[in-house]
Amino acid sequence: MLKRTFLLAACLLALGAGVAACGDDDDDANGGATTTEQAQEGQAAAGNIVAVATKTPDLSTLVEAVEAAGLVETLEEPGPYTVFAPTNEAFEALGNTLDTLLEPANKEELAEILTYHVVPGELTASQLSDGQQLKTVQGDSLEVKIDGEEVTINGATVVTPDVEASNGVVHVIDEVLTP
Repeated sequence: MLKRTFLLAACLLALGAGVAACGDDDDDANGGATTTEQAQEGQAAAGNIVAVATKTPDLSTLVEAVEAAGLVETLEEPGPYTVFAPTNEAFEALGNTLDTLLEPANKEELAEILTYHVVPGELTASQLSDGQQLKTVQGDSLEVKIDGEEVTINGATVVTPDVEASNGVVHVIDEVLTP
């Protein structure tokens, strides 16, 4: 059960990363659609977190990571889950570390990182509060900071909040969190 939850967390993280990447306003790169529009289109067309991520082009790195970590089936389960999902750009900032994590020999480490981005239960942006501690599926906690309109999770900025899926909610963030 813990392994499935861990896998689910990793998948959610990967999904979030893709959704976050959609936040790039480069109209040429995404056909004029914003990250929020792409996420909403994916959510309406798909349903669960994995399906939403798969149908969102800017979530490709997250989807790849979720697959590499073996978390797809877990993230397709009912949940609910809250996923803080790094954008493709956030994953790219890892440089060669990402390539290393995606190798089969590092599957467990990748799953640990991904599940660190997943919290059991569904928490919308309006349910987050300054100083709140969120226990992740991985076992450690994340800290929420709110300053005016800006919400950060362990220092990573939420760039697209409240992307709904049938089994939870995704908040796209601009950094990959590490336990």
